[in-house]
Order: sequence, then C-alpha cells, then structure tokens
Amino acid sequence: MQRIGLTGGIAAGKSVAARRFDELGAVVVDADVLARDAVAPGTAGLEDVVAEFGPGALDAAGGLDRAALGAIVFADAGARARLDAIVHPVVRRLAAEREAAAAALDAGAVVVHDIPLLVETGQADGFHVVVVVHAPAVLRVERLVRLRGMSRPDAEARVAAQARDEERLAVADVVLDGTGSEADLLLQVDDLWARLAVERADERAADAR
Repeated sequence: MQRIGLTGGIAAGKSVAARRFDELGAVVVDADVLARDAVAPGTAGLEDVVAEFGPGALDAAGGLDRAALGAIVFADAGARARLDAIVHPVVRRLAAEREAAAAALDAGAVVVHDIPLLVETGQADGFHVVVVVHAPAVLRVERLVRLRGMSRPDAEARVAAQARDEERLAVADVVLDGTGSEADLLLQVDDLWARLAVERADERAADAR
C-alpha cells in the first residue's frame, strides 16, 4: 500500500487534485468529510462541542451550526485549539479505519489522505509521499472573495488560521502548482500518478527478487 498525504491552503486547488486522484483509482480519505462525521448529530463529538461552546453551536435542527462556530474559532486561536482537540482525534481514528478497510480489499492500494491541516497537526512524517498544492496566500484570498463570496476580512482570517505557505512547502516531497487553470493542475496530477505507478512497479520487482 502506498500512503500519500495531500494538503494545501484553502482555495489552492487541493480539492481538484483529490478528485483527480479518485478518478485515477486512488482511495481518497477526506479529512473534511471525516470532521463532519465526527460531529454529526447523535455523536459524542457533537456533545463535546456543545459542552465546550454552548448551545449556540447548534442550529435549529439540533445539528452543528458551522457558520456560528466558524465565526468563533476563526477569530480566536484558543477557541480553535479547543475545537481541534475535540475533532482531530476522532478524525484520525476514522481515517485509520478507512485506510485499514482499503488495505483489506487491496494490499496494493494507493491511499490518498486529503488533509487541509496536515502541517498544523504534525502528520507530515506519516506518509510515503507528501503532496502540496501551492498557491500564494494573496491569490487564495482573492479566490475566496471572488469565487466563494467571502468578505475580504473573513477570507484573510481563514487563510491566516492555516499554516504559512513556507511551512507547507518545507514538508513537501512534491509541489503541484495551483496558480493556473484547473486543467493545468489536472495534468500535473496525471503526471505525478504516472511517476508513482513506476515507483510502485519498481518496488514490486525488487520485492520479487
């Protein structure tokens, strides 16, 4: 099994790369999806969030009010750390379960862990390859404003809440350029996939000797 850690700042193009890996046959474990599962209605995770942040963290239906909670944690590093302490251990457990299931089905599976906060959570050393989709912070702020309708202060806060560009680049084994078009990024993923396939074939040949 080949384990790939995929990360990138918000609006860098990481989701585009993850989707392409999935299309090419990788098992993609999406940490954002797992983070939602960790605090779904009826979970201990949601109960812990309410205990920490109060009933204002819930929407009218009893689920997590992501907008309300986001307004708190992206403006307060301490609050964000408290939320992370609740959610991240559950996400790691769920990710390990997904990976084990993939390995049980196919010992040669390629598992891509799509982790926005890979650097922030200290997981860079846990993968065979760390892939960073990179676009400068200033460009990502512009994308959040133009494409997602965020206010500039909100966009800047979201970007500032994540690792700095230099920190992500420092742990990268492979850097994909997210500054161009989606088509350009897809071609880069295709090229990387081909190179990784050669590496896997070489490893299998070496093991067979």
